[in-house]
Amino acid sequence: MKKKIVLAYSGGLDTTVIIPWLKEQQPCDIAAVCVDLGQEADWKTIKQRALDTGALSCTVVDAKKEYVKEYVWPALKANALYEDKYLLGTSTARPLIAKVLVERARKEKANAIAHGATGKGNDQVRFDLGIMALAPEMEIIAPWRTWNIKSREEEIRYLEERKIPVPMKKEDSYSRDDNLWHISHEGLELEDPAKEPEFGRMLKMTTPPEKAPDKPAYVEIGFEKGIPFSVDGKKMDGVNLILTLNKLGGTHGVGLVDIVENRVVGMKSRGVYETRRHDSLLRPSGAGASLP
Repeated sequence: MKKKIVLAYSGGLDTTVIIPWLKEQQPCDIAAVCVDLGQEADWKTIKQRALDTGALSCTVVDAKKEYVKEYVWPALKANALYEDKYLLGTSTARPLIAKVLVERARKEKANAIAHGATGKGNDQVRFDLGIMALAPEMEIIAPWRTWNIKSREEEIRYLEERKIPVPMKKEDSYSRDDNLWHISHEGLELEDPAKEPEFGRMLKMTTPPEKAPDKPAYVEIGFEKGIPFSVDGKKMDGVNLILTLNKLGGTHGVGLVDIVENRVVGMKSRGVYETRRHDSLLRPSGAGASLP
């Protein structure tokens, strides 16, 4: 009997490798699941990539509104920052992704859930604990903890050997996490603490500070019971409000953090985050906030 596996699928390098790798290990059907949290994504292309590499199906679940209401706003109210440096974009999203994966696994009558979190980071813990809390009977497959692939360069070589298109250019093969609350970048030159980030090729949402406008912009944000509801007098739902501030803050170079941070597994890791463009939400003054 074939095993059925639900895979947390982003269409990036890791999950593009995971589909053929899983099928090489044992006969299995793979149901890829993408969770839309407001990231910039061509879902049509991503779904086709999953099918082309061997997935039986690929489903996109729109969870943006739930993410903002149930995860982002509570974190905002708590003034939650990681090491007092950046907003919790990844850690707030992972429990929701785990919840969606469990729901899909039960609907698909799957035997296991797979994810592409690496063995060095916090995400493996977030996914594993989330899945175990909601479905303790479910098998969890984390290929990065078991396969012989040791780097993103080896992942690219794995795909090339099988004539599977690599989903990004080698010079842009950062490991990224992306949602409407942040974008994180790891890998390439960031592996060397002596090197500066190459913002010109790295950044997706933020203008490098030296290229940002010299003239400040001013924004007024309306709050009700601790929740922002308007920008410059225009009422917006949470998703559109955040996207509006992302565009404004990104244009003015707001939100870059380059940090060597601590991981729960005891390691340190360097990352660049496009994140704190929402400072004005953390420090509402009632009189508006400037973006320098």
